[in-house]
Amino acid sequence: MNEPTLSTELSTELSTEHDYSGSTFKPLYVTRVAVSGGSSAHGRATGRAVSADGVLDLQLRMPEELGGDNPGPNPEQLFAAGYAACFHGALSLLARRHLLDPGTITVEASVAFGRDPADGGYQLSADLVVTWPGVDPGTAATLLSQATALCPYAKMTRQGIPATINLAP
Repeated sequence: MNEPTLSTELSTELSTEHDYSGSTFKPLYVTRVAVSGGSSAHGRATGRAVSADGVLDLQLRMPEELGGDNPGPNPEQLFAAGYAACFHGALSLLARRHLLDPGTITVEASVAFGRDPADGGYQLSADLVVTWPGVDPGTAATLLSQATALCPYAKMTRQGIPATINLAP
């Protein structure tokens, strides 16, 4: 099967080669989003999420399946969008490195919210489906594996992430 190719100029446009060095975590970007509870004092049901720079400002709503009225986005949709976008970016970068056209790649994330049978709390599960027409399935599988190692969302779903929870003074 003939694979779509890109020019060499486009293949070097994005790079992770200069993003890291050393043995400690070095943030390349940090964002802050504050969620308040809204009318029900429940951030998940009637909250408002606002980023420090004001670019993100939206009302959160509980989906109908969880008893909500579903007029706005919910945390699972936001996580699915972030995961799909990040994985798409990692795969696109790898495609360019292999002189393949990432223009036809679509990544769909499915995120499920449910009870954790281990402790009765809640947990998430996530699945990605990648559509990449015109690319040899063997080549695509190799690059999907590499993208899984490169994408921090994929790494987080496998390993967890360092996190702290503190009460503000």
